[in-house]
Amino acid sequence: MKKLISTLILVASAWLVTPAFAETTAPAVSVNINTASAAEIAESLQGVGESKAQAIVAYREEHGQFESADALSSVTGIGAATVEKNRERISLQ
Repeated sequence: MKKLISTLILVASAWLVTPAFAETTAPAVSVNINTASAAEIAESLQGVGESKAQAIVAYREEHGQFESADALSSVTGIGAATVEKNRERISLQ
């Protein structure tokens, strides 16, 4: 009986952990920071909310297109850590 209960607990634990693991391994959705709207940027980049996304669009409109993902760190409120965390999600084309 103890073995059956242990097995059930193990199976239940694996079932509960699997959705969380699947979510973290989902492929990143890229966003073109030179053409995307603020809403699209906020939805696609981690740690970038609506106000930071609006700052990205405003910077782009004032200074022209971004030449690299690292150029995002020129936007107030966007640091190197945010750029690094989103590097796979950032597209320039």
